[in-house]
Amino acid sequence: MIDIVLSKTILDFNAIAQLANVIWREHYIPIVGKPQVDYMLEKFQSAIAIESQVKNGFEYFILNFEKKSVGYIAFNKENNALFLSKIYIKHDYRGKKIAKTAIKFAEQKAKLYNLQCIRLTVNINNTNAIKAYKAMGFINNRELIADIGNGFVMDDFEMIKYL
Repeated sequence: MIDIVLSKTILDFNAIAQLANVIWREHYIPIVGKPQVDYMLEKFQSAIAIESQVKNGFEYFILNFEKKSVGYIAFNKENNALFLSKIYIKHDYRGKKIAKTAIKFAEQKAKLYNLQCIRLTVNINNTNAIKAYKAMGFINNRELIADIGNGFVMDDFEMIKYL
């Protein structure tokens, strides 16, 4: 059973920050290195950063599988697209259709908001995620390189799924 629960409180944001700390370290250190992961966790996925994002229109949801918090998803409504900012699942829970359920949830939200598509960014070296997104109907739109400060860049693909 997969439950998707809206995050509204600082307790929720702390829970997401703890999930991020585990998931990002296990997944991204081999891709971008520990210094960049440390920086990004503090800048984008601390409870304070998440709270600020929510105040600016982002919606965060905790993903529960069999009553355990195993991941999270976050998105933001844009003019014509739902920007899927975050979708992360603990390693041991991948392959259980949690991401697929979360993407379907995001699709429902996008349709509710009368948006034409969902867009996301994914690190160009995150090959497993890219394959999964393609299997769920996303197409590679373009490469994006963004300076995120402190000498770090995000080298991503923008992927889009039209609804």
